Amino acid sequence: MTRMRLRDLRLIALLGLLAAGCSTWSPPRSAAPAPAAKAEAAKQEAAKPESAKTDAAGAPGAASVGAADEGVMERTRESVRSTTEWLARGVDSWFGDMPFEKGGSVTEGRLDLGVLRREVEGTSVSVRLNARLRLPNLEQRAYAFVGRDNQREVITDTPGALTRQQRLLEERPQDQSFFAGLGLPVSDKVDFRLGVRGGLKPYAQTRYRQPWHPSDRDLVEFRQTVFWELSERFGSTTALSYEHAVSATLGIRWLNAATITQATRNLEWSSVLGAYRSFGEERLLSLEALISGRPGTGVDVSDYGAQVKWEQRVYKDWLLGEAIVGHFWPRKDAFSERMPSWAFGGNLKMRF
Repeated sequence: MTRMRLRDLRLIALLGLLAAGCSTWSPPRSAAPAPAAKAEAAKQEAAKPESAKTDAAGAPGAASVGAADEGVMERTRESVRSTTEWLARGVDSWFGDMPFEKGGSVTEGRLDLGVLRREVEGTSVSVRLNARLRLPNLEQRAYAFVGRDNQREVITDTPGALTRQQRLLEERPQDQSFFAGLGLPVSDKVDFRLGVRGGLKPYAQTRYRQPWHPSDRDLVEFRQTVFWELSERFGSTTALSYEHAVSATLGIRWLNAATITQATRNLEWSSVLGAYRSFGEERLLSLEALISGRPGTGVDVSDYGAQVKWEQRVYKDWLLGEAIVGHFWPRKDAFSERMPSWAFGGNLKMRF
């Protein structure tokens, strides 16, 4: 218990340092369509001179950062990474005596600080941390994961573009919790996960993913997640997306997801249709239409609207910022009227 408190205190201190040191930010990236955005990103990266890859402080599209702020951000990123590696070493030592340096690693690390405000809901702040850990004392194909995120979205495996943060919906502090677990990819399509969230409450997932490429410009992906958790019991989330690359810099995507659990027994569904325009140097403009609902509650469509996002690199290639403006028409229940509501949001994302 003491060890866990020390970890939490250390992480909280690092988050405070990030918030204090990164007061000037500009926008990140929602999930841009793979055919267009990924090809464009690879093309731009290959065309960069070596100096631009290692020092992007003066690169086009990067915000100018003072020497003092630059030092704070570098130290903050290194502190977050070293803390995550320290945690990985500790967990790995539970399974054997092999040194962490022999195959251990921290990948896909990201720390997000988000602020959003809806007229009818008020302002909320969220902090999300996610990382994937390779532990050499586990069998070669197993991996560990750790983070802090919306606990229900982690358990139900909600697609990133349909999370409450990306839909500019209020998040309460109790919606967030730390989580950790072990994963075993059986194949490229099937993945098993066993984890715990805040309060050492267990959960389990089986995830299946099947992509199709009807053409060089099109991608269809089906994803099915079956999960179990103490309060929700058994449930499943089904996601289906279609992406089309109009050109090397413009793409469209239609993403749909639905979740049902034994506890609620009501199907929760959401959908987003978006167009994404890349301007190079990790700058992305997005226009999205969103709709969501829960049949059987008296309000089949609980929220719909549109939002515009601008994303760009803030510092080097690992600090990104995102600004979002949206207009929505929510309806809480059958006894409430549907009222228009403006929404504003900003996210600061650090890769480590």
